[in-house]
Amino acid sequence: MKKMKLVVVLLCATFYFALSFKDGLLPNGNFENSPKPSQMKGTRVIDPHAIPNWEISGFVEYIKSGQKQGDMMLVVPEGASAIRLGDEASIKTKVKVTNGMFYSISFSAARTCAQDEKLNISVSPNREPKDWGILPIQTMYSSDGWDTYCWGFLVESNEIEIIIHNPGKEKDPACGPLIDSVALKAFNPPKRPRGNMLKNGNFEEGPYIFPNSSWGILIPPNIEDDHSPLPGWMIESLKAVKYIDSDHFTVPEGKRAVELVAGRESALTQIVKTVPDKTYDLFFFVGDTKNSCEGSMLVEASADRDIVQVSYESKGKGGFKLAKLRFKAISPRTRVRFLSSFYHMKSDNSGSMCGPVIDDVRLVSVRRI
Repeated sequence: MKKMKLVVVLLCATFYFALSFKDGLLPNGNFENSPKPSQMKGTRVIDPHAIPNWEISGFVEYIKSGQKQGDMMLVVPEGASAIRLGDEASIKTKVKVTNGMFYSISFSAARTCAQDEKLNISVSPNREPKDWGILPIQTMYSSDGWDTYCWGFLVESNEIEIIIHNPGKEKDPACGPLIDSVALKAFNPPKRPRGNMLKNGNFEEGPYIFPNSSWGILIPPNIEDDHSPLPGWMIESLKAVKYIDSDHFTVPEGKRAVELVAGRESALTQIVKTVPDKTYDLFFFVGDTKNSCEGSMLVEASADRDIVQVSYESKGKGGFKLAKLRFKAISPRTRVRFLSSFYHMKSDNSGSMCGPVIDDVRLVSVRRI
């Protein structure tokens, strides 16, 4: 009888796991399944449940590729259609997940009106009442008219509700960002590998990157390490950093890396346990991503008060070099930080922001000097 109970439990667990969401695009996450004509008034969606797999509130429009707003062409990031969120409008969807796991949401967004547009990303249920992400999207990092963003969170239920909300208030209530290609990815809390005191130093664990995208994914500013979509790391800056993959960029090691795209306003940080007065070596690669980002680059790496500036002359064709910072710890916790000293734009006249890539960051203790 006990064996039968055990079999039933295992079958239930397996059945539920099969129902849990797998990494990738959410059901109708690209909004290609459209509302019926009777559920719309012009471009506005008037039925809260008109968009399959989603529920809307407020002024929400269903925008098709090539559609114009006055003399301006509205840019749809992927496929044939997207959603535009007006003032205080939101979309939400329910997803079955694995309780206790960390997840990150990825989505594409494009500005259409305001200079100071923001998006509020939240998940429920959530025991932390003010745990949501305010993502500034006023800065365009690419020349395509849109960027892809991510946000991380801890799941506290077997089913969650994901909400994307436009908190803006404009003179035109229809003004607001376009949303497209919403995806989800699960990952385990990062562990320090053997031979490296840093977590996720090679950046292999991170948010979902769409296979057909060639512009990377932005990790927004002011992201703390407890819910970071780049596990182990914080974005301690006013601007985003870009998470890239080897399918579309040149990276020094492995499949993933980080591009510092906003000069000194784009900083990457991790806090690590150290022993005061003990000596450590910080190793890392600096290079370019073969994306026409040319010129004299300078990466600043610091460990509390110790700083090294690493120069790299980029021809925009890929390449990297190994750098090192040796320092003596001054406290039980040391802040390791990376930023780009200069601002860079691609040399292809696209106006896209770019910068040096860093990868394979390793921190080791020095036994003898």
